[in-house]
Amino acid sequence: MTTAVLSIGSNLGDRLGYLQSAVDGLPVLAVSPVYQTAPWGVTDQDDFLNAVLVVSHDDIDEWGWLDRAHALENAAGRVREIRWGPRSLDVDVITVAGVTSADPRLELPHPRAHERAFVLVPWLDVQPDAELPGHGRVADLVAALGDEGVRRRDDLKLEAV
Repeated sequence: MTTAVLSIGSNLGDRLGYLQSAVDGLPVLAVSPVYQTAPWGVTDQDDFLNAVLVVSHDDIDEWGWLDRAHALENAAGRVREIRWGPRSLDVDVITVAGVTSADPRLELPHPRAHERAFVLVPWLDVQPDAELPGHGRVADLVAALGDEGVRRRDDLKLEAV
């Protein structure tokens, strides 16, 4: 069984609907609460809704998770015009249990996850003892980084089926 941690985000259109489409399209073990965050990188755009999913499947490896992520983004009409620009759906593979990769198409663990509160804070909700390989405990990373304006949105819910 291959277990992975995926980060999902949206800041265009039906943001919650796009996040829910990712949940619906994956074999989800756990889904974090929804968080609202200011944009990162290119800051002249709407806020994001973000969440973290723990997913698992017997027949999906790290490349399969990446393929699933891209298929979900494409189904949501994702257009890649500006790096870190607005997007209908962004699905990042953060880590896959037992896998490291330096391949530029799929670096694992995700090379910037340790710097991103919008990944770490929701991840901590679903896996309080989580560790980011090569960087340590997620709780320690959050404590060092701070929440960086990541706001939990208890009025918005994602439902795993």
